[in-house]
Amino acid sequence: MKYLKYMIKGLNPENLYYISYISVKDTLKKHYPAYSNEVHIKAAIEWLSMAQKQNNDMGVSALFSLFDGWAPSYVETTGYIIPTFFNYASISKNYGYKEKAVQMADFELRSQLPSGAFPSGANKNIPIVFNTGQVIFGLCRAYEETKEEKYIKAAKKSADWLLSVIDKDGCWSRHEYLNHIHTYNTRTAWALLYAHKISGNDAYKRAAEKNIEWALTQQLENGWLQNTGFYPQQEPLVHTIAYSIQGILEIAIYLRKKRYLEAAVKAATPLMKVQRPDGSLPGSFNKEWKSSVKWSCLTGNSQMSIIWQKLFLVTKQKEFSDAARKSNEYMKTVQSLTSLNPGIRGGIPGAFPVYGWYAPFCFPNWAAKFFVDALMLEMYSEMHAKIM
Repeated sequence: MKYLKYMIKGLNPENLYYISYISVKDTLKKHYPAYSNEVHIKAAIEWLSMAQKQNNDMGVSALFSLFDGWAPSYVETTGYIIPTFFNYASISKNYGYKEKAVQMADFELRSQLPSGAFPSGANKNIPIVFNTGQVIFGLCRAYEETKEEKYIKAAKKSADWLLSVIDKDGCWSRHEYLNHIHTYNTRTAWALLYAHKISGNDAYKRAAEKNIEWALTQQLENGWLQNTGFYPQQEPLVHTIAYSIQGILEIAIYLRKKRYLEAAVKAATPLMKVQRPDGSLPGSFNKEWKSSVKWSCLTGNSQMSIIWQKLFLVTKQKEFSDAARKSNEYMKTVQSLTSLNPGIRGGIPGAFPVYGWYAPFCFPNWAAKFFVDALMLEMYSEMHAKIM
C-alpha cells in the first residue's frame, strides 16, 4: 500500500476506482470464483490478444498498469509467448491464433540487432543474453510451424551470438541485466537446445550443457541455487528461481541426464514443502528457503506448477502433481473474468495482493503466458492419464 501515496496524485477517477477496489479486495483476501481450465485459458489468451493490439507493431504489450495503461511491446516476452499461441491454436482448433503467433515472430525479426542478439526492454540497442534466449524459443517454433527459412536463419544468428559471448566456464557474465551473473540463464541454455534440435548444430548443445554444469556449481546442499536474483542484494523472486530450475529440468529431459534431473528435484522439492494451504507460494526466498514477504509472486506460482507437473511426468511422484493442481486452482481465483476494464479482464496481476513489490498494480504479459501454459499442461496430463 505504500506505493499509493506516491502515485495516486493526478489519477483519473476510473483508475482510482480500480486501484482502490482491487487493493481493498486483495487486502481482505477476497478471490474470484474458479471455473474450468478451458474458461480461464480462453480469458487469458484473449487478454494476451488484446495486449498484442496495443502498439500496432504485432508485439505484445509488456503489461497493463493501473496507473499508466498499456506499456510498449516487449521483445523478450513476446518471444516466449509465441509457442503458447501455437499450442493454443492446436488445442482450440482456432488457427487465427497461429496467425497471431506468426505476426509476433515477424515483430521479432524486425527487432533483431545486427549481431543476432535481441535488446533489453529499456534500450533497443543494448543486447541482453537472457532476452535473446527467450526470443529463440519463438523463432524456432515459428520455423517448425511454417518451415519458413527466415525464422531458422534468425534463430541460428541469435544462437551464434550467445556462443560468442559465453564464458569458458559456461557462465554468461557479459551483456547481462544489471551487469550481474544470473543462474536463471539455464533457460537461455534450454533455448540453445531448441536451436540444436532444429539446426543439428552440436556446438549449441555443448554450450547448453556447459552452462548447466556451471549452474550446478551454484547449487547448495539444500537445493538452493545461488545468483538467481536480478541483483546480489535481492531476495530472489520465485519467478527467477523457477526460471533457473526449469532450465535445468528441461535440459535434463532433453539430454536424459539423471544428475541434472536430480538437481532439479533437489531445487523444486523445498518449494513444494512450503506451499501454503491455499496453493500459493510466498513471493521470494532466501538461501534457507525462508521468505521475508507475505505476498505471492503470481507468475512464479504458475512457473512452479509447470515444473512440478513435468517432474510428475518424469518421476511419477504424485506429490508433484498434487502441488501443481493446488497452485493452478489458486491461480484461477486471482483472474477476473468479468471486469469491465479490458486491461484487467482475463489478465493476471504481478502479485497478490496487487501492491506486492513485484510489478505492483500491473498485469504483466508473462504472468498470463505462464498461467496459460500451466493450465494447458494440466489438461495434457489428464488426457495422457486417460490414454495410459
